[in-house]
Amino acid sequence: MRVVVVGGGVLGTMHAREAVLRGHEVLQIEREVEARGASVRNFGLVWVSGRSDGAEIKTALRARELWADVPGISFRPHGSLTVCRTEEELAVAKEAAARPDAAERGFQVLDAEQTRDRNPALQGDLLGSLWCERDAIVEPREVLPALRQELAKSGRYQFLGGREVRTVDSGEITDDHHETHSADLVFLCTGAWHSGLIRELTEDLPVRRVRLQMMQTEPLDVPLTTAVADADSFRYYPAYGGPAVEALAPQATIAQQHAMQLLMVQRTHGGLTIGDTHEYAEPFNFDVQSDPYDYLTQAVEDILGRPMPKITKRWAGVYSQAIDTSGDGIVVRREVAKNVHLVTGPGGRGMTMSPAIAEMSFEEFGK
Repeated sequence: MRVVVVGGGVLGTMHAREAVLRGHEVLQIEREVEARGASVRNFGLVWVSGRSDGAEIKTALRARELWADVPGISFRPHGSLTVCRTEEELAVAKEAAARPDAAERGFQVLDAEQTRDRNPALQGDLLGSLWCERDAIVEPREVLPALRQELAKSGRYQFLGGREVRTVDSGEITDDHHETHSADLVFLCTGAWHSGLIRELTEDLPVRRVRLQMMQTEPLDVPLTTAVADADSFRYYPAYGGPAVEALAPQATIAQQHAMQLLMVQRTHGGLTIGDTHEYAEPFNFDVQSDPYDYLTQAVEDILGRPMPKITKRWAGVYSQAIDTSGDGIVVRREVAKNVHLVTGPGGRGMTMSPAIAEMSFEEFGK
């Protein structure tokens, strides 16, 4: 078949990869010269640990297997530590480690000494942590070009950047260069772009957009051997819901106002990617706010027990999140024309789950 994928982010690129693996000829079209949305503005976390029961954790575990087999990328199965600094936070970790599926998720409670053995950079005051073995790291700004380079080796893949799709119909699509492209099967993986063509093709799309703020630092002079989260992450991820989470002290005011959690990852160049905030009500601010960065800086320094490296970059990103909990509750899949399928709304799970979501798309449509 000839498959056309519209969207150059990680979800679209994984659909393109899945099509190539199945022997199809693939054209991928991206409206920017390079993807510039949520796929390159995230932590690069393959974040399995906190996913909800059922389809979500099953999909995340499958995606983790698939990521490990992707050639040409920097895949680091380093796991994560969610740092606990109070007895109440440690109680959440213990409750999580007592889940029936704790071994499958890779959960283990560590005391302070074991935490530092696992990640010696964590020299701040802490009581222990929740070790999550299944979590992993990729490089969000490098993975998409690397994937395309691998796909090009097949001889059945073409990428067209700087092209916006204007019309989609059974058998063909047209772009803003007045070129027509034939297609037996089309996947629209357009991320947070819900307007224009997408609005014309489908109404009442059950998704919302979410804005976040993040930052990057100069290199840390020691290795951060795992991904790191603070205990506010327990409030954010569904796997930790229970009496212990409900007994946590209230968040700091600034963290509550911006729906914050601390996530921290070391890039291959040594710098730290740190975030994040969550903003749900549109229209979003067009500027970034300083208070959340100040709060995150203090949180990082408390965990590291040392000054944080100088901030070199600050940015905001927007992702698309499904709000319809029917079906698998992971993405919205909708056939908007014959053999034309919209796949959108993975939310903050996009980098984690895209390989498995793409696999499911092809299995569902029998191609």
